[in-house]
Amino acid sequence: MKLLADLTLSELKELMTLFGERSFRAEQIYRNVHAGKEIAEMSNISSALKDRILKEGYEATGVRIIEHYTSKIDDTVKFLYSLGDGNVIEGVLMRYKYGNTLCVSTQVGCRMNCAFCASGLNGLKRNLSAGEILGEVIAANLFDGGDLKSRKITNIVLMGSGEPFDNYDNVMKFLRLVNSEEGLNISYRNISLSTCGLIDAFDRFLGEDIPITMTFSLHSPRDEVRSRLMPVNRKYGVDRIVDAARRYFEKTKRRVVFEYSLIKGENDTEEDAALLIKKLKGFPCIVNVIVLNYVQERGLQGTSRKDAYRFVSLLEKGGLSATVRRSMGTDIDGACGQLRAKYIAEKKTEE
Repeated sequence: MKLLADLTLSELKELMTLFGERSFRAEQIYRNVHAGKEIAEMSNISSALKDRILKEGYEATGVRIIEHYTSKIDDTVKFLYSLGDGNVIEGVLMRYKYGNTLCVSTQVGCRMNCAFCASGLNGLKRNLSAGEILGEVIAANLFDGGDLKSRKITNIVLMGSGEPFDNYDNVMKFLRLVNSEEGLNISYRNISLSTCGLIDAFDRFLGEDIPITMTFSLHSPRDEVRSRLMPVNRKYGVDRIVDAARRYFEKTKRRVVFEYSLIKGENDTEEDAALLIKKLKGFPCIVNVIVLNYVQERGLQGTSRKDAYRFVSLLEKGGLSATVRRSMGTDIDGACGQLRAKYIAEKKTEE
């Protein structure tokens, strides 16, 4: 499967040159793809050129929405996308006063196997291409009535299924594609990337000059606990994660975010709060405290929202900036990986 969405404008111009076409055709096709049009729907492209593109085996994005669920609580929309090879991924459209944020997946499944997350229940199937990740944004923008002139997706968080830095090259290309002026042109400052802490890849990222918001999944200030919750910690421990965050702030002067899912009996004590304060004090950061969504297959229990606010209060008294993340889409399997895992289980039952 070859995707037009995988191509930068310069790469598309090279393809048009090979086809014997003038370069402005590439600009037309590029805008059509980013607006969400299939090849057959590109009315300003000749039938002969469309036939040539199809004959060469190209699709527009290879991503389509096959199911969607809208929350009755907060109008959050959960998407199930189908890919060209039959795999499925998911995403979430969240509505805020400042705009619409889309949570995108970067892999089919995940191999990080965090103890509280549904994304890795079926392991890692494969990486998404840059165009497939972009295809999620294009499809959601079109679903919500948007186009290139009136874009409905204003913010992106790379916090869906998969570890973005485990799919490094494709994610970097996606960031540049979604930021391109000729396409959706979403500002880097409106994009957040969440990593469990693949520090070697993060060090490469420091040289990319892509000023997005960095979010680190921390979830415990104690190595023994974090290693139990997140196997990646056995290679990249807590102190290395915090050091990476400090270095990102020093380079970009942008505050980093630490995600912290409160898990009953694991990381929610006053002692945990005190150690977290000790680890993070001294540079601008935000601790985003998350009330854990229960995943039946994982079995871990989250703390109550009341206890979450108590934990945040302890952090604030210790000088940290902290907040309890707003829970969204709780009535539609809003957490990462839940809808996909449910879909796969139902398919297996049908077979």
